[in-house]
Amino acid sequence: MTTYHFTGIKGSGMSSLAQILHDVGHHVQGSDKSEFFFTEKPLHERGINVYEFEQADITAEMIVIAGNAYPDSHPELEKARTAGAEIIRYHTFLGNYMSQFTSVAVTGAHGKTSTTGLLSHVLNVYSPTSYLIGDGTGNGLADAENFVFEACEYRRHFLAYHPDYAVMTNIDFDHPDYFTSKEDVFSAFQEMASQVKKAIFACGDDDDLLKITASVPVIYYGIESGNDFQATSIEKTPDGTTFDVMIRDEFYHRFHIPMYGDHTIQNALAVIALCHFEEIPAEAIAKGLSTFGGVKRRFTETFKDARVLIDDYAHHPTEITATIQSARQKYPDKEVIAVFQPHTFSRTAKFLDEFADALSKADKIYLCEIFASAREAQGELTIHDLQKLTPNSAILSESDVSPLLVHEDAVFLFMGAGDVQKFQQAFEKLI
Repeated sequence: MTTYHFTGIKGSGMSSLAQILHDVGHHVQGSDKSEFFFTEKPLHERGINVYEFEQADITAEMIVIAGNAYPDSHPELEKARTAGAEIIRYHTFLGNYMSQFTSVAVTGAHGKTSTTGLLSHVLNVYSPTSYLIGDGTGNGLADAENFVFEACEYRRHFLAYHPDYAVMTNIDFDHPDYFTSKEDVFSAFQEMASQVKKAIFACGDDDDLLKITASVPVIYYGIESGNDFQATSIEKTPDGTTFDVMIRDEFYHRFHIPMYGDHTIQNALAVIALCHFEEIPAEAIAKGLSTFGGVKRRFTETFKDARVLIDDYAHHPTEITATIQSARQKYPDKEVIAVFQPHTFSRTAKFLDEFADALSKADKIYLCEIFASAREAQGELTIHDLQKLTPNSAILSESDVSPLLVHEDAVFLFMGAGDVQKFQQAFEKLI
């Protein structure tokens, strides 16, 4: 039996992959920093050993899967190299692993995780599907026919993949510590498109995706007219969203999703289009869509009397806007409170004005100190630079979240890609 050791096992993709390999019968262990992160919970539930860095024994017989956040010079990887173990990068391993399935790469600047979760759920209604979701959720089935996975564009890691299908949700400028411009991002997606084997499903509401070219069919979905798969007769209520789907202007089926916001309609259309291409009956698609329970850290709700606390990974202005829109649809009579922790100094600096504009859609804004990532530990910018552009804001500290108490009948959006959950946890204890 092969033993896989994961260096950086708490990473969202790494944790998911470790779960998949464990589920199909491999021995799995890993290491990471000592701090608790939400992605490690399913590892412990499976009995997967998680060590602190450099405390695990690594032998020559092991295969070491290295997380992308850690350089080749990381002490544990040096230790593995000295021991004679095979070392393979996460994205390279994943690219090889998917070849045994009908594979679907879900990529885009925003919406990857939600769409991956939704697609894997719907496909599983019809045929066995293994999946890797970027919220730290992985599931491996020994008899899986399909493999759905989240494909990240950062540092062009998704170019290690040659999937059967690709879903492209949108193109936007993000990761300014790597990409130089939106055009640079587009070039990465264009190269990815050239590696897809069967078909691409792209959101036609995104002007940049309309420019994608490929040797395989590019099928467009969206809310706007002109898409191959279009949502019409849209009905939005606090219970969710219902809409008709037209396939090239001919009625196909009416669907209901227990989700909120235009972006969730687009995500559902991507799933519908791909499943239709695979000849899955509309009734099976509708059943899967209507029973989807969501993914972690994407509009995850906790209820405290009249207060609704929502944990969301939104860390880009576009995502913040979508999250606020969803909250207003589901809770039209409640005050919307944004608690935002920026993630990385370079992203905050690049989109400072856009962050201010997006956050201004909330009724009140609370700002947390900028979260420093493993790849970017410090910067000259401070949270006060963002506060200057958001007059309706205040600085919130983990040690004192009592200012939130004045909002009694409200929905609180705890948004960020760092550890903004600690502010929510402190608030829950205070309540």
